[in-house]
Amino acid sequence: MRTINYQDVVEQVKGACIRMTCDLPHDVQAMIEKKASEEDGKLAKEMLNIIIENANIARNEQRPMCQDTGMVVCFASIGQDVHIEGGLLTDAINEGVAQGYTEGYLRKSVVNNPLDRVNTLNNTPAIIHYDIVEGDKLTLVLAAKGFGSENMSQLKMFPPAAGIEGAKEFILKVVKEAGPNPCPPLVIGVGLGGDFEMVAKLAKQAAIRNLDYVNPNEKLLALEKELEEEINKMGIGPQGFGGKTFVLKVNIEMFATHIAGLPVAVNINCHAARHIKVVL
Repeated sequence: MRTINYQDVVEQVKGACIRMTCDLPHDVQAMIEKKASEEDGKLAKEMLNIIIENANIARNEQRPMCQDTGMVVCFASIGQDVHIEGGLLTDAINEGVAQGYTEGYLRKSVVNNPLDRVNTLNNTPAIIHYDIVEGDKLTLVLAAKGFGSENMSQLKMFPPAAGIEGAKEFILKVVKEAGPNPCPPLVIGVGLGGDFEMVAKLAKQAAIRNLDYVNPNEKLLALEKELEEEINKMGIGPQGFGGKTFVLKVNIEMFATHIAGLPVAVNINCHAARHIKVVL
């Protein structure tokens, strides 16, 4: 059994929160730079270059790349041979978020409940998903999810007869309806299968997946490429100014489901697709 100290988790989460809001992930920036070099439209290319310039300034000056510094989502993979000493893991993650958003002067965007809407003043609680895995490591994948893109996300419970064509039609409809609102170029996370809550979790995991990841499922990889082509053909382009770069990547995650259902979820991420991994 390996012991990880509560305070070590706090410090790692605090630092990660500040870094991920100020430092555009290198996989995302590399993809934007690639798209900028391929873009034909003058205005579209200019918008992509402005995004790159903004990311460089944010990284160099350690300032948030966007005023919406998001609600923190954490996927925690806990090795079965790990013991957290000194407090609860949930408390450690939330304390790290609170310290990071306070000490980093990041915007606090979380309210205590959706009806009273009183700001918690430290951006907690975070949304935390737990998974028990082999080994003696604690891996935290954090995302700062802004709601300009989150509000454009949708979920639909299809009957099996809808098939892949029904799923594709829904995905394209959701993205087209979102249009320029979620600050494209976008990263689209798609969840297929599971049940009502599982498919939304799959879509969120897909939305924060590294863009250089190659889907090992050949059918899903082909579907990702097909959807990317169709979405970019919409011509909405970077920040809605037209062009062929409306989406950077479509990522799909899949899980088993019931014989009577075909759950499909679309989670949209803006061009500031903030995510970071911490391993303790």
